[in-house]
Amino acid sequence: MRPSAATDTSAIMDPLPESDLAAAAELETLAAEIARHNRLYHNDDAPEISDADYDALVRRNTAIETAFPHLIRADSPNTQVGAAPAGHLAKVRHARPMTSLDNGFADEDIVEFVARVRRFLKLSDDEPVALTAEPKIDGLSCSLRYEDGRLVQALTRGDGTTGEDVTSNVRTIADIPDRITGASAIFEVRGEVYMAKADFTALNARLLAEATAAGKEPRQFANPRNAAAGSLRQKEATVTAGRPLRFLAHGWGEASEVPADTQTHLVDHLRRWGFPIAAAFTRVDDAAGALAVYRDIERERADLPFDIDGVVYKLDRLDWQARLGIVGRTPRWAIAHKFPAERAQTTLNAIDIQVGRTGALTPVARLEPVTVGGVVVTNATLHNADEIERLGVRVGDRVILQRAGDVIPQIVENLTRDVDRPAFVFPDTCPECGSLAERGEGEVVVRCTGGLVCPAQRVERLIHFVSRYAFDIVGLGLVRVEEFFRDGLIASPADIFRLHAHRDALIARERMSELVVDKLLAAIDERRTIALDRFLFSLGIRHVGQITARDLARRYVSAKRFAAMIHAALRVRRATVPAIGEPERKFVLRRGRALVAAIDTAGIGPEVADALLGFFAEPHNRAVVADLLRQVDPQDVVHETRASAIAGQTVVFTGTLETMSRDEAKAQAETLGAHVSGSVSRKTDLVVAGPGAGSKAKKAADLGIRTIDEAEWAAIVAAADASDTPIQIQKETNDPQTQ
Repeated sequence: MRPSAATDTSAIMDPLPESDLAAAAELETLAAEIARHNRLYHNDDAPEISDADYDALVRRNTAIETAFPHLIRADSPNTQVGAAPAGHLAKVRHARPMTSLDNGFADEDIVEFVARVRRFLKLSDDEPVALTAEPKIDGLSCSLRYEDGRLVQALTRGDGTTGEDVTSNVRTIADIPDRITGASAIFEVRGEVYMAKADFTALNARLLAEATAAGKEPRQFANPRNAAAGSLRQKEATVTAGRPLRFLAHGWGEASEVPADTQTHLVDHLRRWGFPIAAAFTRVDDAAGALAVYRDIERERADLPFDIDGVVYKLDRLDWQARLGIVGRTPRWAIAHKFPAERAQTTLNAIDIQVGRTGALTPVARLEPVTVGGVVVTNATLHNADEIERLGVRVGDRVILQRAGDVIPQIVENLTRDVDRPAFVFPDTCPECGSLAERGEGEVVVRCTGGLVCPAQRVERLIHFVSRYAFDIVGLGLVRVEEFFRDGLIASPADIFRLHAHRDALIARERMSELVVDKLLAAIDERRTIALDRFLFSLGIRHVGQITARDLARRYVSAKRFAAMIHAALRVRRATVPAIGEPERKFVLRRGRALVAAIDTAGIGPEVADALLGFFAEPHNRAVVADLLRQVDPQDVVHETRASAIAGQTVVFTGTLETMSRDEAKAQAETLGAHVSGSVSRKTDLVVAGPGAGSKAKKAADLGIRTIDEAEWAAIVAAADASDTPIQIQKETNDPQTQ
């Protein structure tokens, strides 16, 4: 599993963007590129780049987000875990999410990790912070659910929320006990399914021999991780049984009772229950001890029986882990210390230009195949024209590829830049439609101006529309969307829901039997009702990713209210812009700030508002959406939260909190279904005031708002923890513009 990357500016070779426009454009490109590679890695078991290059992309993204925090995207790679499961295996929601880890690449990152723990928990400098350290296995994450000591379910990580059911396949792995003694009524064991290096070599040799004997094209796995993933996700358990899979346990998920108070003691229990534990697992007293273990494991890496790409550190005390909790997709109490990048030389054979769904022109290096870290690499992104200029790369150059952690490749050096070769000329027209390609002021991305007339963008928008986080139509993937578009069966999203009129033509197509077509049409009909956030995300509006779409849906609850907000804004804009005489775009931004001011914790700002109003101001876009709404019915928002006395309320923290940090208090409130605001208003329901509370406490008193101290807040949290009962709450809005 590839975790997210912590900031490591020494490893980021490009200077940071100098403007908001340039930063936003690069963040958009990075989000799309990283998401694509996540799908290749997690769903297809066919990564195109090394971990080194993948980590470099994520570090670049994190560095820009750190420098421009107001531009963090809703679909930021730092909020995503893995990729949504796909294929023949049943999808099952995890009882507790399977999170990813932050990455560290330098010793200083680990020292800072411990310092962050101290700051969050308000620990003194002399308070010991013990950690556990263990190798980071390069395998497939798996969660094993035991009920009354019996294995009842095994799930892959999937996207962290939903995994694939591999129970029957897991039962064939000798390392995994079918029964355990001494565990609580419900206990989920989590770890990595992997394939040892020697077993991987033997498997490839066996597959080659079998294919040769049968006169078939041999199937060879690229590396042990791919072999393990492909073997575990087989349709037939008998195939998995014939593959030499192993398992190492490292943690737990849902548990009715945790039989330990430290990570070390919990791992001891796992070992006694019969689960293999990494031999190098150890407890250390501080960051210095953790770094010493890292050096030892790094020296022994080549001699280990399995592939690893780093060392994982976890806070030993479980009560501290619980207090630190999870932010976004990562726990605050753990970090992965990655090994340095692996490098190799190769030749740059060509530079191709790909056009994305937003019109961005992205250069891709086509390389002479080279093996880096056990993976054959043939392509590497060059990001943009500035990156090509910085590297000085031209067709025919010898270049150095880098992989940090064994999945995504990037070119880090040009060895022949002094050789006289023609420079690469970035195109000023779109290679797909011939429209003008422009680079906006302050931006690094060149974009096609063809919009919906550009075949690449129209197809990409349709592919985005049916993607897993949008309409997720089973049987309608990239290849079929491209074919249907090419053959004139679909041109807009609504056309997908009119494919019933082409049933006979579909049946007549190659590989499209009557059964296949009817299953596809049934899958399309199943999506005629869809969650509002998925609907908004599916439209492909710039800056409106999964999380932003979710926050908009929760804010406005229904499509009707969302449309009322948009229509009101557009009416005001049309009426006001001529009167005030200011440029329309500036007005949209100013109006957008007012429209979304109530969503102060969701990270939705003027850029998103500008994108929303710009999209719906275009008559063609309104026509496309109206046409789509005649075919589908977005559902009102209902979301789950923990039952508590403050669910659905707006809470303000003010003054000094003495037993917890402000971040911890905010995390508690959000877990209990409350909205945390930074200011007191008539919409505020509760104020938690500590020592030193000033104007906010006074305003609360003037408005008659309930005010409590930190002890009373702790009682509310404890009561909710004791109930531990999820409820469903429909989040309403009092915004008069949506009534």
